[in-house]
Amino acid sequence: MASSTREHILEVTTALLSDVGAAAVSVRDVCQAAGVTAPTLYHHFGDKQGLLEAVAAQGFERYLATKQGHGPSADPLADLRAGWDRHVEFGLTHPAFYQLMYGPTGSRTHAAEQQGLQILHAMLVRLAEQGRLSMTPDEAVPVIHAACVGTTLTMLSNPDSPSHRGLSERVRDAIFAAVVTHQYSDDDPATTLSAQAGTLLATLAGQHDLDLSPGERLLLTELLTRWVR
Repeated sequence: MASSTREHILEVTTALLSDVGAAAVSVRDVCQAAGVTAPTLYHHFGDKQGLLEAVAAQGFERYLATKQGHGPSADPLADLRAGWDRHVEFGLTHPAFYQLMYGPTGSRTHAAEQQGLQILHAMLVRLAEQGRLSMTPDEAVPVIHAACVGTTLTMLSNPDSPSHRGLSERVRDAIFAAVVTHQYSDDDPATTLSAQAGTLLATLAGQHDLDLSPGERLLLTELLTRWVR
């Protein structure tokens, strides 16, 4: 019963957020709509911020479920592009969840969010292993993530704006052009060396059972990073 009450409060809160937004929703509004007392809400969530964090966590779990339904293909760049598009689509389809997940109201880091970033990192490692990444996967993750989240929030701020038509695709292609290198010139030794160093760095990041001491791993990572430019 306690679990169903908690889920009911979350559902009601999500509906209210869709109508008026996080800033305008009060504990009193939620209690009235859910048919519960304030002590009941406080028992499950502590306070309004705890309630909003729980809604955000639920949003991350739903978003992660959309990612887990798509395994890697033979082309990590195609996977990366599809992942961007699914992220934006989720935000536009679930604005109440998304604005809590990535807007100023949220403050905690959620496990499902970290799992989503790990999926993105794995795609980038595969690209780096193919010599198709112009920076390390660790550097590329925040670049792509920040651009994708910023684009989605911008589109949510004014969904009917004509300037937002095709915005996601334009930003996506510009970011990927800066992060992904489709091929390297064999005539440029420095570029070839950079590609090879990036490939080795990505392989090192994805292998945790190599016979290397922590100091050796750190030194090798530092040396390879110098060449990935």
